[in-house]
Amino acid sequence: MKVPEIDQFRNRRPEPEEALNLVKHSELDSLIRIASQLRDQQHGKVISYSKKVFIPLTKLCRDVCHYCTFSREPLNNQPCFMRPDEVLKLVQDGEKLGCKEVLFTLGDKPEMRYQKCRKELQELGYESTISYLAEISKMVLESTSLLPHINAGVMSSSELAKLKEVSVSQGLMLESISNRLLQKGSAHYGSPDKVPEVRLEMIKQAGELKIPFTSGILIGIGENRLERVEALLALRGLQEKYGHIQEIIIQNFKAKSGTPMQFHPEPELDEVLWTVAIARILFGPEMNIQTPPNLNTENLERILDAGINDWGGISPLTPDHVNPEAPWPELANLSNMMTSLGKCLTERLAIYPSYAVNHQQWVDSKVLPRIRQLVDQQGFARVDNWFAGQDNLPNIQQKFSSGFAKDQNTPIAQILEKVASGCEADESEVVELLNVRGEDFFQVCQAADDLRKKVSGETITYVVNRNINYTNVCYFRCGFCAFSKGKMSENLRGKPYDLDLNEIVQRSKEAWDRGATEVCLQGGIHPSYTGKTYLDICAAIKNELPDIHIHAFSPLEVSQGAKTLDLTVFDFLFELKKAGLGTLPGTAAEILDDEVRRIICPDKLTTEEWLEVMRLAHEVGFRTTATIMFGHVEEPKHVARHLLRIKQLQGQTSGFTEFVPLPFVHMESPIYLKGKARKGPTFREAVLIHAVARLVLHPQIQNIQTSWVKMGPEGVKHCLNAGVNDLGGTLMNESITRAAGTVHGQEMLPEWMENVIHEAGRFPKQRDTLYRASRTSQKQKSYGHQKLVGFNA
Repeated sequence: MKVPEIDQFRNRRPEPEEALNLVKHSELDSLIRIASQLRDQQHGKVISYSKKVFIPLTKLCRDVCHYCTFSREPLNNQPCFMRPDEVLKLVQDGEKLGCKEVLFTLGDKPEMRYQKCRKELQELGYESTISYLAEISKMVLESTSLLPHINAGVMSSSELAKLKEVSVSQGLMLESISNRLLQKGSAHYGSPDKVPEVRLEMIKQAGELKIPFTSGILIGIGENRLERVEALLALRGLQEKYGHIQEIIIQNFKAKSGTPMQFHPEPELDEVLWTVAIARILFGPEMNIQTPPNLNTENLERILDAGINDWGGISPLTPDHVNPEAPWPELANLSNMMTSLGKCLTERLAIYPSYAVNHQQWVDSKVLPRIRQLVDQQGFARVDNWFAGQDNLPNIQQKFSSGFAKDQNTPIAQILEKVASGCEADESEVVELLNVRGEDFFQVCQAADDLRKKVSGETITYVVNRNINYTNVCYFRCGFCAFSKGKMSENLRGKPYDLDLNEIVQRSKEAWDRGATEVCLQGGIHPSYTGKTYLDICAAIKNELPDIHIHAFSPLEVSQGAKTLDLTVFDFLFELKKAGLGTLPGTAAEILDDEVRRIICPDKLTTEEWLEVMRLAHEVGFRTTATIMFGHVEEPKHVARHLLRIKQLQGQTSGFTEFVPLPFVHMESPIYLKGKARKGPTFREAVLIHAVARLVLHPQIQNIQTSWVKMGPEGVKHCLNAGVNDLGGTLMNESITRAAGTVHGQEMLPEWMENVIHEAGRFPKQRDTLYRASRTSQKQKSYGHQKLVGFNA
């Protein structure tokens, strides 16, 4: 068969016979070009790595691979195995340096070869190396935040299953499919665990057990190109059947002094590049292809061009015990190099993002909460220490203030150009915007800020208002809510309360006297409340304060109120309007996608029910806000769907006044405390969603608001550089976010609000709920007050 035309593999993977004939393809540059393009289709600018601690639990092994310096003979004065305290000390030291992976690499079944190993295991109380490893791995999971990845050689199905309970991923290099290498004088002679069929069987069993798995080949040990392709095809066949191979490693042989292969020639660079490119072409865009950077320090750019998207594990603490002569690259230098090459070095966990996100089938339930502690929305490693409602911002100010070079030929630049020209982004394009990192992050924020200038100029608005959360008693079971008090929430902070009408009116009067133009009323769904309760609240406030604006009642409260009075939602909304309600807050939206709602608020309104209440409210004549609460269990695709659904409804009704991203505050949230949610968004995600909302919702929604309660004053300033033109309300009291654990206060006095705006180089302006200028008399009354004290509700 003739050599296949390489360009046809841009859009499909080679069939096995075509793949075997690629051995004859001698045009390396064309292979590299296609491989690089395939990599970029899926991975874009992201080049990942894992920050790890390398633990060689034992260096004894029953095999005698002729290239290996990792394994050694037992020594009289040294133990065969690292002890628990020794392991824990190393792992804790790595934890302090920001490591998130513990790589356990060890020799195959040393107790089957060495009596000393058997005796030592017996003294430690274990029957095998694997049982000892399982206990050590469990100790690491329970005592630290790091996640074990296990390379323990050939194991049985039961051993794999046992280790799945205490790790996030496992691995076994196939190395080669060539049985020639088992012959005397060859690399694998005398190594029963290197039999290809044995190794393939174990990789198959890992697939049957749904274990995220790492494998790959070792090149330059006596195999030929055809055998490399055959090995990669064997791995591809297992991946096609089980989907568990998360990474393919192409590792080049390095000759080591003192081994039988010390004079064996190392593979030329072109052989490494050819094999990397072939692996990418065979496995396609999605697979993670890795080559160890410490074995190729002088050729990283060439290897990157050949189609890899991952540099593997890199340790700031421990050496590469398999290749001790090859130090890890400095992460700062590697990051700078990737940036100079148009890429973004991004930290991942031992488990790759797609497996971390789709964790239900891949991760043991006991391990899953540990992963959620460490991942961001995309499944990469969480790399900042910022949380919504807390301070401790990462240092990105320099980038915002100094600018960056724009590359107009990237997919992100093309999406931004499409949006700027007035065309709508589709779901996949919105997801791409939400996934940006590095320079692309600043490009998206800058585009949003440029659009903000065109729409709103340099004016930043806010409203003087008061939050009145009239009850925290609620019979709904929203997993994220630390505010409500009911049968499921006795252990959370605060006692149940229910404000009477006189207290609600008194607080409203006090707000009016302090210059407020709006009272914002929301609360739990109290089992004794009916629609009449909400009507009475409006009537009582309006009877005392006819000029104050009532911004109240989420779609959930409206829906429940209508049911209790046996009214349609439309008719109840009409009654609320007659009673004096001015506008509705767009809360209870959370994520407008039922995949997510079934997890975080299964008994709440569905997506369509929430949208229908808002649609009817707009028909009645109400204006409303729209919100999103993010950073818990959602993925970027869910956020994209939420934005597009809001935009679609706004195109029909024009009823939304603003869009408000609300970062999930995790600290006291039940769903987080049960290990079922992330720690809220990262700071990148929290800022970015404001920018993406500005771009995606334009021109239908022109006001993008940020929450100072959740972002904090310093975080607000970053959002003001990412498309935000409104800071919401001064609040006077804020109970819901505070109950979840925020440290930011209950009130932002107008003077403080305006100071934040001035510090950002913008001009403050008081507004009313409908974005008109605040009436002069109220504005004058709003200044010169002390913060309110004494109210806990």
